[in-house]
Amino acid sequence: MAELDLQPRLMVGEGWADFALLDSGHGRKLEQYGPHRFIRPEPQAMWAPRLADWQADAEFVPGSDEDGGGRWMFDRAVPRDGWNLGWNDVRFTASCTPFRHLGFFPDMAPVWDWMGERLAGKADAQTMNLFGYTGVGTLALSQHGPVTHVDASKKSVAQARANAQLSGMEDRPVRWMIDDAAKFTAREVRRGRRYDGIILDPPKFGRGPDGEVWRLEESLPGLVADCAKLLDADSRFLFLTVYAVRMSSLAIAGLLAEALKDLGGTIEHGDLAIRERGEGGRHLPTAIFARWRS
Repeated sequence: MAELDLQPRLMVGEGWADFALLDSGHGRKLEQYGPHRFIRPEPQAMWAPRLADWQADAEFVPGSDEDGGGRWMFDRAVPRDGWNLGWNDVRFTASCTPFRHLGFFPDMAPVWDWMGERLAGKADAQTMNLFGYTGVGTLALSQHGPVTHVDASKKSVAQARANAQLSGMEDRPVRWMIDDAAKFTAREVRRGRRYDGIILDPPKFGRGPDGEVWRLEESLPGLVADCAKLLDADSRFLFLTVYAVRMSSLAIAGLLAEALKDLGGTIEHGDLAIRERGEGGRHLPTAIFARWRS
């Protein structure tokens, strides 16, 4: 039986050459993405900023409701088609999206590292990236073996494939699937498939390519239960992240504990965070996670 570790953990991203959290406070954050700086909303930055003057290329000004809306306000020219960044061997295009982010999630860097550690020494690992977005995590996984990348957005999958080409990884064994994550996973269960690792990064709300409705609190338990059926005693991990909901990491860890009760290993949970660059940099929490490891 999988053991649930009740002690919460912290997975911290320190930034790298192409990304840094420069400062945060008063509900906002200042970040560096390659040659450009941006200000974005961050409700969890409840403290005061450390820097007196935030110089940025653009700021995302949110709409009046907490569930979305808003627009970018530009003070300097930023390439509309995006610009190239890198993380380790993966190259990808960053851009100012209508959804306030920049086309990838930098706080996932320690997760990509962790998955690589779990797959170390295994060159033929079968992994799946559900809600795979623009594919940075998929390309990181692809060095360990075949990856199934699933996302309902044609645009996101097209960008993921473009990122693979930009990285020189277009020949890696990746299945690019434009599909509803829950329906695809259920079909994989019926096919009797198995995976060495699964990562899922579901949204709070979304729609599949055929109008399927995803609501996190209602849909997540069934999806996790199906993911559990695709793992066995030889599998290495399952990693679940949750953003922008009023939910605790212990709650989603309990969900994994129920679904994976027939497997051994350990279930851990906690916060993802990014540390501000420089001496005395604070840790800005961004999401909660729960993970199973064999």
